[in-house]
Amino acid sequence: MTARARVRAPELIGKGGWLNTGDRQYTLADLRGRIVILDFWTFCCVNCLHVLDELRELEEKHRDTVVIIGVHSPKFVHEAEHQAVVDAVERYEVHHPVLDDPELATWKQYAVRAWPTLVVVDPEGYVVAQHAGEGHAHAIEKLVEELEAEHAAKGTLRRGDGPYVAPEPVATHLRFPGKALALPDGGFLVTDTTRHRLVELDADGETVRGHFGAGERGFADGGRDGARFSEPQGLAVLPDGRIAVADTVNHAIRALDLATGETTTLAGTGRQWWQGSATSGPATEVDLSSPWDIAWFGGRLWIAMAGVHQLWTYDPDRGTVRVAAGTTNEGLVDGPGDEAWFAQPSGLAAAGDRLWVADSETSALRYVDLEGAVHTVVGTGLFDFGHRDGPAGQALLQHPLGVTALPDGSVAVSDTYNHALRRYDPESGQVTTLATDLREPSDAVLADGDLVVVESARHRLTRLRLPEEAVRVADRAHRTRRAATEVAAGTLRLDVVFQAPAGQKLDTRYGPSTRLLVSSTPPELLAGGSGPGTDLSRDLVLADDVTEGVLHVSAMAASCDDDPANEYPACHVHQQDWGVPVSVTAGGASRLPLVLAGMDEQG
Repeated sequence: MTARARVRAPELIGKGGWLNTGDRQYTLADLRGRIVILDFWTFCCVNCLHVLDELRELEEKHRDTVVIIGVHSPKFVHEAEHQAVVDAVERYEVHHPVLDDPELATWKQYAVRAWPTLVVVDPEGYVVAQHAGEGHAHAIEKLVEELEAEHAAKGTLRRGDGPYVAPEPVATHLRFPGKALALPDGGFLVTDTTRHRLVELDADGETVRGHFGAGERGFADGGRDGARFSEPQGLAVLPDGRIAVADTVNHAIRALDLATGETTTLAGTGRQWWQGSATSGPATEVDLSSPWDIAWFGGRLWIAMAGVHQLWTYDPDRGTVRVAAGTTNEGLVDGPGDEAWFAQPSGLAAAGDRLWVADSETSALRYVDLEGAVHTVVGTGLFDFGHRDGPAGQALLQHPLGVTALPDGSVAVSDTYNHALRRYDPESGQVTTLATDLREPSDAVLADGDLVVVESARHRLTRLRLPEEAVRVADRAHRTRRAATEVAAGTLRLDVVFQAPAGQKLDTRYGPSTRLLVSSTPPELLAGGSGPGTDLSRDLVLADDVTEGVLHVSAMAASCDDDPANEYPACHVHQQDWGVPVSVTAGGASRLPLVLAGMDEQG
């Protein structure tokens, strides 16, 4: 068996305490004898949600030997609220213990630098592996099997029930609804996200007419009770009258015929898109990645592809999909569609010659014009957010998920983590607050001159009169709670650590199997070392006159099963984007290690 680096695992500390344990508080010593997988996540992060789904099968298969612990490590201020974490654990069906760490204490102890990060602790309490990003479930399962055999032989493996205790279910008509659509007869169709179905409501927004979908996670076409969805979100009316549904966790676009109750699949395969997959082609043959919202604009159905930070389009006449904007790099960059960067676009609304976009991770309001170019009106980047009204260039949002075109040409923004409804007026260039005291609003639709807001964390629709005057609120500006990494001036050695998992090797059959892309905000931060390459290590040269900024690092590595007897070995893609805030100081580090998979031997 391959020798592994062994580092004693730091204690698990979180001011918010433990969830899903029946109120019991745990230490690592309580888990001794079990294989512990720490999942450092935050609920705004779509890549973290992908990893939750990746781990479900492993969690079930190794239930008597493996304990998964979600360590919730907030990016946004709202995510540090304990009740918000409680809601997220239910919303995303997290069926393992979660440590609420609002002050990032455990994050710092484990030197984590990215969401999501997985850390494996062996039954004796030693860290044996770390993985950043998605696509590691296969490698971790192999490691788990090795650890099971090794520690069973040593007598240090303890089998049995884990510490997970399910919370009591709550009875409501809706549970964490995502998006809504106003129907021609005055009713509403709502995606009942956590219950994996669609709900039709009367004009009062409360009386239930009926449901579409079996109410259990799955991917199946069929009638009212036979169809299955998985955390559906956005809705849009197609030219033929059917309703398109962004079936987010199924990575698909579905179509519902309200008259017959039949659901069919328009686009997606049910598999998640990975780097190297097709970016255009027959719609039901191309993989998608967490489509979060949809809107009809310019003769096509536009898709907010949150999972890969892009916008795609579906052409119903040709039955095809393709990328329309975004490079898959996460950030805020305007310009032609094929050069623009998004960060988890989650809300769309068409209005005249503009497609408005709620770009959640940059807390930004953006739009696409008829030529396909991308523009930003509110928002500055990944790490600045808050609640500030005034000129759009100075205004702040906090992780907005929805956007709604208003009759006067202005735009309402469901400012989700500020629990507010905001308004941007293109004519005046001003941002104002329409309403506060909402609870995680995720969408809003017009109905008889009012706005009906999806209050996701209150599990209801709320009708608001459009106020003639905006609500005044105190300005609040925040930066992410992550401390900047102090680096020395001059040359900075960037090392992306990747060790092929046991039983695998780098796939070099068709050329280099690794890729590295580096850039910075502001661009002037880097005097040298930016751009693409195939080596996972390089020297970055920091400019003399820039003292702080963000390094954007995107890495990918492909490994295949190393079995000479297998003519067609299975291959696996490992990828992660890091946004690393840095501060140039005299005593700063001259090396920046980022672990993609394995252990940093120089750490």
